[in-house]
Amino acid sequence: MAVKTSKSKIRKPVAEVTTARLFFLSASSGQVFSASPDGSDLKVIVSEGRRLPDGIVVDAEAGHLYWTNMGNPTANDGSIERANLDGSNITHIVRPGDTFTPKQLQLDEKNRKLYWCDREGMRVMRANVDGSNIETLVDTSEGDSRPGNDIKKWCVGIVLDVEAGKLYWTQKGPDNAGDGRIFRANLEIPKSQSPANRKDIELLYEGLPEPIDLELDLANRTIYWTDRGDPPRGNTVNRAPMDPAQGNGKKEPEIVFDHLMEGIGIALDLKGGRMFLTDLGGSIYSASLDGSNRKTVLAAEGNLTGIAYAEISARTR
Repeated sequence: MAVKTSKSKIRKPVAEVTTARLFFLSASSGQVFSASPDGSDLKVIVSEGRRLPDGIVVDAEAGHLYWTNMGNPTANDGSIERANLDGSNITHIVRPGDTFTPKQLQLDEKNRKLYWCDREGMRVMRANVDGSNIETLVDTSEGDSRPGNDIKKWCVGIVLDVEAGKLYWTQKGPDNAGDGRIFRANLEIPKSQSPANRKDIELLYEGLPEPIDLELDLANRTIYWTDRGDPPRGNTVNRAPMDPAQGNGKKEPEIVFDHLMEGIGIALDLKGGRMFLTDLGGSIYSASLDGSNRKTVLAAEGNLTGIAYAEISARTR
Protein backbone atom coordinates (compact mmCIF):
# COMPACT_ATOMS: atom_id res chain seq x y z
CA MET A 1 0.00 0.00 0.00
CA ALA A 2 1.45 3.35 -1.03
CA VAL A 3 2.05 5.90 1.67
CA LYS A 4 0.98 9.42 0.83
CA THR A 5 3.22 12.29 1.90
CA SER A 6 1.62 15.47 3.07
CA LYS A 7 2.77 18.43 0.98
CA SER A 8 2.77 20.56 4.09
CA LYS A 9 5.56 18.44 5.53
CA ILE A 10 7.85 18.75 2.54
CA ARG A 11 10.64 21.21 3.40
CA LYS A 12 11.66 23.68 0.77
CA PRO A 13 15.36 23.76 -0.08
CA VAL A 14 17.35 26.39 1.75
CA ALA A 15 19.19 28.83 -0.46
CA GLU A 16 22.48 30.23 0.80
CA VAL A 17 23.04 33.90 0.09
CA THR A 18 25.85 36.17 1.16
CA THR A 19 26.03 39.86 1.83
CA ALA A 20 29.33 41.70 1.35
CA ARG A 21 30.26 44.07 4.18
CA LEU A 22 33.13 46.31 5.17
CA PHE A 23 34.08 46.59 8.84
CA PHE A 24 36.44 49.38 9.84
CA LEU A 25 37.76 51.38 12.79
CA SER A 26 38.17 55.01 13.79
CA ALA A 27 41.04 55.69 16.16
CA SER A 28 39.79 59.22 16.78
CA SER A 29 36.25 58.31 17.84
CA GLY A 30 36.92 54.83 19.20
CA GLN A 31 34.11 53.42 17.08
CA VAL A 32 33.61 50.30 14.98
CA PHE A 33 31.69 50.79 11.71
CA SER A 34 30.02 48.58 9.13
CA ALA A 35 28.99 49.50 5.60
CA SER A 36 28.27 48.04 2.20
CA PRO A 37 31.28 48.01 -0.14
CA ASP A 38 29.87 51.02 -2.03
CA GLY A 39 29.65 53.04 1.21
CA SER A 40 25.89 52.76 1.62
CA ASP A 41 24.14 51.43 4.74
CA LEU A 42 26.80 52.94 7.02
CA LYS A 43 26.32 51.92 10.65
CA VAL A 44 28.12 52.51 13.93
CA ILE A 45 28.01 49.04 15.46
CA VAL A 46 30.24 49.74 18.47
CA SER A 47 30.03 53.23 19.93
CA GLU A 48 32.70 55.36 21.59
CA GLY A 49 34.89 53.93 24.28
CA ARG A 50 37.46 51.87 22.43
CA ARG A 51 41.01 53.07 23.09
CA LEU A 52 42.70 53.71 19.74
CA PRO A 53 41.34 50.68 17.86
CA ASP A 54 43.70 49.69 15.06
CA GLY A 55 43.39 46.17 13.61
CA ILE A 56 40.19 44.29 12.76
CA VAL A 57 39.35 40.83 11.45
CA VAL A 58 36.09 39.00 10.75
CA ASP A 59 35.28 35.39 11.60
CA ALA A 60 32.21 35.16 9.36
CA GLU A 61 31.56 31.49 10.05
CA ALA A 62 31.41 32.03 13.82
CA GLY A 63 29.67 35.41 13.50
CA HIS A 64 32.37 37.35 15.32
CA LEU A 65 34.47 40.49 14.94
CA TYR A 66 37.83 40.89 16.66
CA TRP A 67 39.77 44.14 16.96
CA THR A 68 42.84 45.47 18.72
CA ASN A 69 42.97 48.49 21.03
CA MET A 70 46.36 50.17 21.14
CA GLY A 71 45.57 51.95 24.39
CA ASN A 72 48.18 54.35 25.72
CA PRO A 73 51.40 53.71 23.75
CA THR A 74 53.49 54.48 26.84
CA ALA A 75 51.50 52.21 29.16
CA ASN A 76 51.07 48.47 29.14
CA ASP A 77 47.30 48.51 28.54
CA GLY A 78 46.69 47.22 25.02
CA SER A 79 43.90 44.69 24.48
CA ILE A 80 41.86 42.68 21.97
CA GLU A 81 38.06 42.61 22.00
CA ARG A 82 35.43 40.45 20.34
CA ALA A 83 31.80 41.16 19.43
CA ASN A 84 29.02 39.70 17.34
CA LEU A 85 28.80 41.02 13.78
CA ASP A 86 26.13 43.49 14.84
CA GLY A 87 28.37 44.85 17.61
CA SER A 88 26.58 43.14 20.47
CA ASN A 89 28.06 40.98 23.23
CA ILE A 90 31.42 42.78 23.52
CA THR A 91 34.03 40.98 25.55
CA HIS A 92 37.78 41.23 26.13
CA ILE A 93 39.64 38.29 24.60
CA VAL A 94 43.12 39.58 25.43
CA ARG A 95 42.84 41.66 28.58
CA PRO A 96 44.43 45.11 28.98
CA GLY A 97 48.08 44.64 29.82
CA ASP A 98 48.51 41.21 28.21
CA THR A 99 49.86 42.96 25.12
CA PHE A 100 51.43 46.41 24.89
CA THR A 101 50.30 48.20 21.71
CA PRO A 102 48.56 45.69 19.41
CA LYS A 103 48.29 46.74 15.76
CA GLN A 104 47.17 44.74 12.70
CA LEU A 105 45.27 41.55 13.54
CA GLN A 106 44.81 38.33 11.54
CA LEU A 107 42.80 35.15 12.03
CA ASP A 108 43.93 31.60 11.37
CA GLU A 109 40.48 30.06 10.89
CA LYS A 110 41.80 26.53 10.48
CA ASN A 111 43.71 26.40 13.77
CA ARG A 112 41.52 28.95 15.61
CA LYS A 113 44.34 31.37 16.37
CA LEU A 114 44.64 35.16 16.39
CA TYR A 115 47.93 36.76 15.34
CA TRP A 116 48.97 40.37 15.84
CA CYS A 117 51.93 42.73 15.93
CA ASP A 118 52.71 44.53 19.19
CA ARG A 119 54.34 47.85 18.23
CA GLU A 120 55.94 49.28 21.38
CA GLY A 121 56.11 45.73 22.66
CA MET A 122 58.50 44.98 19.77
CA ARG A 123 57.09 41.55 19.10
CA VAL A 124 54.79 39.34 17.06
CA MET A 125 52.18 37.51 19.15
CA ARG A 126 49.33 35.02 18.94
CA ALA A 127 46.63 33.44 21.10
CA ASN A 128 43.70 31.10 20.79
CA VAL A 129 40.51 32.82 19.64
CA ASP A 130 39.22 32.69 23.22
CA GLY A 131 42.31 34.60 24.39
CA SER A 132 44.00 31.64 26.02
CA ASN A 133 47.60 30.53 25.44
CA ILE A 134 49.12 33.93 24.61
CA GLU A 135 52.53 33.47 22.97
CA THR A 136 55.36 35.65 21.71
CA LEU A 137 56.59 34.31 18.36
CA VAL A 138 59.12 37.00 17.41
CA ASP A 139 60.90 39.36 19.82
CA THR A 140 62.72 42.23 18.08
CA SER A 141 63.66 44.11 21.28
CA GLU A 142 67.25 42.85 21.51
CA GLY A 143 66.91 43.22 25.26
CA ASP A 144 65.36 46.72 25.28
CA SER A 145 62.73 47.32 27.94
CA ARG A 146 59.11 48.02 26.97
CA PRO A 147 57.86 50.40 25.69
CA GLY A 148 60.58 50.34 23.09
CA ASN A 149 62.03 53.67 21.97
CA ASP A 150 63.86 52.37 18.88
CA ILE A 151 61.20 52.71 16.16
CA LYS A 152 63.13 50.40 13.83
CA LYS A 153 62.19 47.57 16.20
CA TRP A 154 58.46 48.33 16.16
CA CYS A 155 56.32 45.57 14.59
CA VAL A 156 53.19 46.91 12.86
CA GLY A 157 51.49 44.93 10.07
CA ILE A 158 51.03 41.16 9.88
CA VAL A 159 49.57 38.60 7.47
CA LEU A 160 49.50 34.79 7.33
CA ASP A 161 50.10 32.05 4.79
CA VAL A 162 48.75 29.24 6.92
CA GLU A 163 49.07 26.44 4.38
CA ALA A 164 52.74 27.26 3.84
CA GLY A 165 53.26 27.73 7.59
CA LYS A 166 54.54 31.32 7.22
CA LEU A 167 53.85 34.73 8.72
CA TYR A 168 54.88 38.12 7.32
CA TRP A 169 55.26 41.39 9.22
CA THR A 170 56.39 44.99 8.81
CA GLN A 171 58.77 47.12 10.85
CA LYS A 172 58.16 50.65 9.65
CA GLY A 173 61.07 52.54 11.18
CA PRO A 174 61.13 56.30 11.93
CA ASP A 175 59.04 58.71 9.88
CA ASN A 176 60.27 58.84 6.27
CA ALA A 177 63.67 57.45 7.21
CA GLY A 178 63.66 54.80 4.50
CA ASP A 179 64.22 52.14 7.16
CA GLY A 180 60.97 50.25 6.58
CA ARG A 181 61.25 46.48 6.16
CA ILE A 182 59.12 43.40 5.52
CA PHE A 183 60.06 40.08 7.09
CA ARG A 184 58.94 36.45 6.89
CA ALA A 185 59.29 33.53 9.30
CA ASN A 186 57.68 30.20 10.11
CA LEU A 187 54.49 30.16 12.14
CA GLU A 188 56.20 27.87 14.62
CA ILE A 189 59.45 28.70 16.40
CA PRO A 190 62.13 26.21 15.36
CA LYS A 191 63.12 23.71 18.00
CA SER A 192 65.81 24.84 20.45
CA GLN A 193 65.29 28.49 19.39
CA SER A 194 63.52 31.37 21.10
CA PRO A 195 61.42 34.38 19.97
CA ALA A 196 64.51 36.57 20.38
CA ASN A 197 66.91 34.18 18.69
CA ARG A 198 65.21 32.74 15.63
CA LYS A 199 67.33 31.62 12.68
CA ASP A 200 64.44 31.29 10.22
CA ILE A 201 63.66 35.02 9.79
CA GLU A 202 63.97 36.26 6.20
CA LEU A 203 64.28 39.93 5.23
CA LEU A 204 62.20 40.27 2.06
CA TYR A 205 62.18 44.03 1.41
CA GLU A 206 64.03 46.97 2.94
CA GLY A 207 64.58 50.67 2.31
CA LEU A 208 60.82 51.34 2.35
CA PRO A 209 59.38 54.65 3.61
CA GLU A 210 56.94 53.40 6.31
CA PRO A 211 55.21 50.07 5.52
CA ILE A 212 52.11 49.54 7.64
CA ASP A 213 49.41 46.88 7.00
CA LEU A 214 49.79 43.77 4.85
CA GLU A 215 47.60 41.46 2.74
CA LEU A 216 48.38 38.46 0.50
CA ASP A 217 47.18 37.26 -2.89
CA LEU A 218 48.27 33.66 -2.47
CA ALA A 219 47.17 32.49 -5.91
CA ASN A 220 49.50 34.99 -7.54
CA ARG A 221 52.15 34.89 -4.79
CA THR A 222 51.86 38.66 -4.32
CA ILE A 223 52.10 40.73 -1.15
CA TYR A 224 50.28 44.07 -0.83
CA TRP A 225 50.93 46.77 1.75
CA THR A 226 50.10 50.34 2.66
CA ASP A 227 52.91 52.84 3.17
CA ARG A 228 52.44 55.87 5.39
CA GLY A 229 55.56 57.79 4.36
CA ASP A 230 55.73 60.94 2.24
CA PRO A 231 55.34 60.95 -1.56
CA PRO A 232 56.42 59.89 -4.06
CA ARG A 233 56.98 56.41 -2.57
CA GLY A 234 54.89 56.95 0.54
CA ASN A 235 51.15 57.46 1.06
CA THR A 236 50.76 54.57 -1.34
CA VAL A 237 49.71 50.96 -1.78
CA ASN A 238 52.49 48.72 -3.03
CA ARG A 239 52.72 45.16 -4.25
CA ALA A 240 55.62 42.82 -4.86
CA PRO A 241 56.36 39.09 -5.14
CA MET A 242 56.04 37.09 -1.93
CA ASP A 243 59.19 35.25 -3.00
CA PRO A 244 61.59 37.95 -4.21
CA ALA A 245 64.41 36.75 -6.39
CA GLN A 246 67.91 37.29 -5.09
CA GLY A 247 70.66 39.43 -6.55
CA ASN A 248 70.09 41.29 -9.81
CA GLY A 249 66.81 39.48 -10.44
CA LYS A 250 65.06 40.97 -7.42
CA LYS A 251 61.93 42.86 -8.45
CA GLU A 252 61.27 46.27 -6.91
CA PRO A 253 57.87 46.93 -5.32
CA GLU A 254 55.24 48.36 -7.65
CA ILE A 255 53.14 51.34 -6.54
CA VAL A 256 49.52 50.63 -7.49
CA PHE A 257 47.73 53.41 -5.57
CA ASP A 258 48.94 56.83 -4.43
CA HIS A 259 47.79 60.12 -2.89
CA LEU A 260 46.59 58.57 0.36
CA MET A 261 46.48 60.77 3.44
CA GLU A 262 48.65 58.54 5.63
CA GLY A 263 47.55 55.11 4.47
CA ILE A 264 46.84 52.48 7.11
CA GLY A 265 44.32 49.70 6.46
CA ILE A 266 44.05 47.37 3.48
CA ALA A 267 41.63 44.54 2.70
CA LEU A 268 41.51 42.42 -0.46
CA ASP A 269 38.40 41.00 -2.11
CA LEU A 270 40.23 38.50 -4.28
CA LYS A 271 37.10 37.00 -5.83
CA GLY A 272 36.00 40.47 -6.87
CA GLY A 273 39.49 41.51 -7.96
CA ARG A 274 39.50 44.62 -5.78
CA MET A 275 40.99 46.19 -2.69
CA PHE A 276 39.74 48.55 0.01
CA LEU A 277 41.95 51.09 1.76
CA THR A 278 41.73 53.45 4.71
CA ASP A 279 43.79 56.48 5.68
CA LEU A 280 44.11 58.71 8.71
CA GLY A 281 42.55 61.49 6.64
CA GLY A 282 39.22 59.70 7.14
CA SER A 283 38.59 58.14 3.73
CA ILE A 284 37.89 54.66 2.41
CA TYR A 285 38.85 53.93 -1.18
CA SER A 286 38.29 51.00 -3.50
CA ALA A 287 40.23 50.00 -6.58
CA SER A 288 41.03 47.04 -8.77
CA LEU A 289 44.06 45.06 -7.64
CA ASP A 290 46.21 46.84 -10.24
CA GLY A 291 45.10 50.24 -8.90
CA SER A 292 42.67 51.06 -11.69
CA ASN A 293 38.98 51.92 -11.18
CA ARG A 294 39.67 54.09 -8.15
CA LYS A 295 36.68 55.23 -6.15
CA THR A 296 36.16 57.12 -2.91
CA VAL A 297 33.77 54.97 -0.88
CA LEU A 298 33.49 57.22 2.20
CA ALA A 299 35.14 60.43 3.37
CA ALA A 300 35.53 62.48 6.56
CA GLU A 301 34.87 59.56 8.90
CA GLY A 302 37.62 60.33 11.43
CA ASN A 303 41.13 58.91 11.67
CA LEU A 304 40.51 55.53 10.08
CA THR A 305 42.77 52.58 10.79
CA GLY A 306 42.01 48.90 10.19
CA ILE A 307 39.54 47.56 7.63
CA ALA A 308 38.18 44.10 6.83
CA TYR A 309 36.08 42.80 3.94
CA ALA A 310 33.76 39.86 4.56
CA GLU A 311 30.96 37.96 2.88
CA ILE A 312 28.33 37.21 5.50
CA SER A 313 26.06 34.22 4.95
CA ALA A 314 22.33 34.36 5.59
CA ARG A 315 19.63 31.73 5.04
CA THR A 316 16.51 32.56 3.05
CA ARG A 317 13.59 30.41 2.07
